[in-house]
Amino acid sequence: MIILKSKREIDMMREAAKVTGEILSMLKGYIKPGISTLDIDSFVEDRIRHYNMIPSFKGYGGFPGSACVSLNDEIVHGIPSKDRILQEGDIVSVDTGSTYRGYCSDAARTYPVGQISDIAAKLIKVTEESFFEGLKYCMDGYKISDIGHSVQAHAEKNGFSVIRDYTGHGLGKNLHEDPQIPNYGKPNKGPRIRSGMVIAVEPMICQGDYETRTLPNEWTVVTEDGLLSSHYENTIAITDGEPELLTI
Repeated sequence: MIILKSKREIDMMREAAKVTGEILSMLKGYIKPGISTLDIDSFVEDRIRHYNMIPSFKGYGGFPGSACVSLNDEIVHGIPSKDRILQEGDIVSVDTGSTYRGYCSDAARTYPVGQISDIAAKLIKVTEESFFEGLKYCMDGYKISDIGHSVQAHAEKNGFSVIRDYTGHGLGKNLHEDPQIPNYGKPNKGPRIRSGMVIAVEPMICQGDYETRTLPNEWTVVTEDGLLSSHYENTIAITDGEPELLTI
């Protein structure tokens, strides 16, 4: 069931999202070779708690971190570890959220670690662009599949693939709510987008094939072919006019 949010509820989510977006912006200056994925997680959690908010991810389904920190071929749900050290040329995706008065936010970015390859830089850029192509359809009257169709078209036009096994989603009091929002598909399918919805659109774009597998830790998802993956996500409020990006 899709839960439409009141103005008051969206105001709460806006506060949570502002913190999440700020933290992801701060990470641009923090991420560098030599730090661990646990360092990133600690930075994120410290900043969330600085604002007297709750890390949305910590303990969610048993996840141990406040952020999913995923390196290179890891698509999502990378578990932070003091033993995973960032190296020059890596790319790292950070997916996190803050909860304010019971309302969640959710966003992700992919960052270069030092100097990266041209293909890695292009992948990060196209993933972000794909999000903004999908954002054009986050308006009252379009269908959910219009978002994913636009994401897929842009990614594939640039020679990349779209992950099928994981999707965007609604959110509110729960981190994951209806509807699911695939990043691929034919247009004009699925539920109609309505004012009052709050959704997380999150292209996960890969360098090679879109097949995935889950590591033995039962969390971390990687590309089957071992090639790079990039992730970009924002929390979006659907209004009577243009969509509002809450995590920027």
